[in-house]
Amino acid sequence: MRLPHERFDYSAIVDRKPWKLPKGARIAVWTIVNVEEWDIEKPMARQYLTAPQGVATVPDVPNWAWHEYGMRVGFWRLHEALVRRKIRATTSINANVCHSYPRVAEAMRDAGWEFMGHGVKQGAMHVQPDQRAVIRDSIQIIQKFTGKKPKGWLGPGLTETWETLDLLSEAGIEYVSDWVNDDQPYEIRTAHRPLVSVPYTLELNDIPTMVIQHHQSSAWVQRCRDQFDRLHAEGAKGARVMAIAVHPYIHGVPHRIKYFEAVYDYMRRQKGVWMTTGEEIYEWWKAGRR
Repeated sequence: MRLPHERFDYSAIVDRKPWKLPKGARIAVWTIVNVEEWDIEKPMARQYLTAPQGVATVPDVPNWAWHEYGMRVGFWRLHEALVRRKIRATTSINANVCHSYPRVAEAMRDAGWEFMGHGVKQGAMHVQPDQRAVIRDSIQIIQKFTGKKPKGWLGPGLTETWETLDLLSEAGIEYVSDWVNDDQPYEIRTAHRPLVSVPYTLELNDIPTMVIQHHQSSAWVQRCRDQFDRLHAEGAKGARVMAIAVHPYIHGVPHRIKYFEAVYDYMRRQKGVWMTTGEEIYEWWKAGRR
């Protein structure tokens, strides 16, 4: 077991040397579309409708179908919004989606999106009987489907055991995004070669904001704008990274998609913005942040 302080050093952002983004940008904005496959033969860990009388049911038809709506309909709204604005996203993808929903996976591949490892099917790393096999299979499926080995990893539900980082490094993963504790990338030590943490988000993630905290759909626009404005201002002194994480079954619904589009229309009107992917942020950091 290695605790966080053994994995990475504490660093106050005010003490760091200023970093410069490509083309003089102040802020790197990366979009993560989480594309997941849920097993109807298991209890649904993420519920929109609570179990009747508090008794978990299998099959959990309404909650499974809620997720399935994202694959059949919601994804295509997000896809259209991003493609129309010429924004390449990163998909944090359960690798088996390449088999179960090839139409969705093909659309992301054809749009040039980055494929980021996210397990084989949705389920915490803690309940996997063989983590090493899950990581290996995820990488192999994505590589076979896209022709490229994924460099990034996001744990399902941002879950890791004490050994996950070592297993990811061993398998050739180069960056992770489970650690939502900074506005800039940093290095993580492992039993093998180091990994890089690329900033992800809970604050601009539509599961906490829409499903858990029950904010109105329009509140997400204000939160994203406020986050962007502050990071953009701070970026004048040193580069900042802003992640936006969405799910097709949440932001792809009819009453939310216009707010998703409004956020990107606002950011695209500003100067000094690098719309990018997690892999490109990692490569910039690796190259020396210049």
